[in-house]
Amino acid sequence: MEKPSKIAPAKGKLGILLPGMGAVSTTFMAGVELVRKGKSQPVGSLTQMGTIRLGKRTDARSPLIKKFVPLAELPDLTFGGWDIFKDNAYQSAAKAGVLNPQDLEKVKPFLSTIKPMKAAFDRDFVKLIDGPNTKKGKNKYELALQIKEDIANFRKTSRASRLVTCWCGSTESFVKPEEVHSTPEKFIEAMQSNHPAIAPSMLYAWASVTSGVPYANGSPNLSVDIPAIQRLAHDHNVAICGKDFKTGQTLLKTVLAPAFKARMLGLDGWFSTNILGNRDGEVLEDPGSFKTKEESKLSVLEYILQPQLYPQLYGKMHHKVRINYYPPRGDNKEGWDNIDIFGWLGYPMQIKVDFLCRDSILAAPIVLDLVLLLDLAQRAGMRGIQEWLSFYFKSPMTAPGLYPEHDLFIQSMKLKNTLRWMKGEDLITHLGQEYYD
Repeated sequence: MEKPSKIAPAKGKLGILLPGMGAVSTTFMAGVELVRKGKSQPVGSLTQMGTIRLGKRTDARSPLIKKFVPLAELPDLTFGGWDIFKDNAYQSAAKAGVLNPQDLEKVKPFLSTIKPMKAAFDRDFVKLIDGPNTKKGKNKYELALQIKEDIANFRKTSRASRLVTCWCGSTESFVKPEEVHSTPEKFIEAMQSNHPAIAPSMLYAWASVTSGVPYANGSPNLSVDIPAIQRLAHDHNVAICGKDFKTGQTLLKTVLAPAFKARMLGLDGWFSTNILGNRDGEVLEDPGSFKTKEESKLSVLEYILQPQLYPQLYGKMHHKVRINYYPPRGDNKEGWDNIDIFGWLGYPMQIKVDFLCRDSILAAPIVLDLVLLLDLAQRAGMRGIQEWLSFYFKSPMTAPGLYPEHDLFIQSMKLKNTLRWMKGEDLITHLGQEYYD
């Protein structure tokens, strides 16, 4: 791809469309409003608090990222979304129980105005929850056209000059790519015939991309990770990325596993279990939905450790992932890991990690960064898969045949170098030999 000759300015409002207005979406919207009102800080957001080094270390040039590239400003963000429940964003946030009542009260007037549109929903893909606020249509294509109409109406009523969609809905039952996902034409035929391999999240992806709206996939669902949607993204000059927000346990895996590999420490096994009590945990009680999440979580170690290159160190590693729905824990997830490693002469060692995290608190700033950076990519004329945003995902999308980079530090370097590239700055290699010549 050629370097952008010019990045269009972030003029006007940026509309954020959120399929799924549960814990993550409402925590994100409430947080943005609290920051806008000067009541809190955007902790965890690279676009708001991060800096980027430019030039040599001796140049002392490290501006804030939001001052370096032309991102949309927080006051210009406006929100909409879909959900199977009729609760407005305030009611949904209160039920989710992520933010305390004192913080929610500060943004109650704002959140109360955000009401969900009727959702495209299919119990075949999310079996353990149901709600009354759903669309009706004779086939999936009709539902997708209704979503397109929602997008057009939101663009008009919000007076947004640009839109971004970020999927924050539930994990769907496991689906493998099929022939119906191969081309835009076959995909439309499959929607019209109600093909069982067309999931609701794909309808939102199709509707967004064909409406010229960038799309981020925050779940492990296939959604935009199929050839038909990727082709449409190129044809409509739309930026897409995914999949599955990298929040708690997997975030730590992409930090620890690169450390073991860098020091050539072996790994016998890695056992991970999660305890969570939010709607996500409830949905994942269904084996089909768990299979989708498991695939996303299990791929990380294989790609980072490359057992085919280091069979003595990682060829026999045993990686097990468990997720347990435990309602008393709510959104405060516990990720527990037992890691069996070995070192010099094969002597065994163990590492235990107990991460008592807040799932939506970790996810909310990811949503903010993704919508701002996707909008930036769109204004820079970048289309199709945005692999440079892998930093935010458990299972990053790549070009066909290309393995994904999971190492958090490689992902971070890739993201910042892409921003430097977009602005015509020298890329940072960290070679540093010039300081010693």
